[in-house]
Amino acid sequence: MPGGERILVAAALAGMIAPLLVQEFSDATVELADGQMAVEQAIRDRVRFDVVISDLTWNDYAVEFSFDGLDVLDILREAHRPAPVVFAAQGHRIERDYLDEAVEQEEVAGVVRKTAGPGPLFAAVRIAATGHKLPTSQFAPGDSPPGMPRIHDYFSKGRGTTAARMACAIASGRAVDHETMAEAAMVSHGTATRLVDYLGPLIKGRGEHSSDLRMTPEAVYRWCGEHARYILSWSRRHGLGEFATHWTAARESTRTENPAAADRS
Repeated sequence: MPGGERILVAAALAGMIAPLLVQEFSDATVELADGQMAVEQAIRDRVRFDVVISDLTWNDYAVEFSFDGLDVLDILREAHRPAPVVFAAQGHRIERDYLDEAVEQEEVAGVVRKTAGPGPLFAAVRIAATGHKLPTSQFAPGDSPPGMPRIHDYFSKGRGTTAARMACAIASGRAVDHETMAEAAMVSHGTATRLVDYLGPLIKGRGEHSSDLRMTPEAVYRWCGEHARYILSWSRRHGLGEFATHWTAARESTRTENPAAADRS
């Protein structure tokens, strides 16, 4: 890095890493954003950043269902402020769905593990600032194995678009049977009864249901619950925002902001 770069840290605990970045990159300007509003303001009200370091997922129950690193990427695009993005991940299995999508995005320089300490992060910032991708030999992204169907790819074409609406209805907690599925996903009752036909191929293709067992609606509901955070993330970023609010997280947020109103709900 030649110096003088602008670095945005978009993370729930941005304040913890900032002093280390300031010490390591003394000539750089480091700006912090620990939530969605702060990220939007930093990106839209400032000149473009040379590097954006973003949490892949937010470690906050009330936030993790409604905002993540892929949203940060969308904000950069919508604001026409392109910048190399380095995602910081915990290394948990639940992050794999996000990584499957993230590694395909042109702006994403690569992924660093939070558990690796600040050294690899500093190296990643230097590489990203020069416009290069992080070498996977040193920065393994941790996405799904080759050949495994990606959720975002399946949802983006053909009958997968209907499957996405149905998965979103389940992940948000709005669908619990065929009737509520039809209403929440805005599909016919007949389509709702064919839930397995729409989502079963994806689940089986990913090896997440035993080939010896019959695929059932219960298995689909369970799978959507396990992948709920990413399903809601994909949905709100692809035109399903009005359905993509996790009702329990939304209730918790309301209770925190307005306890009296939450008690009346």
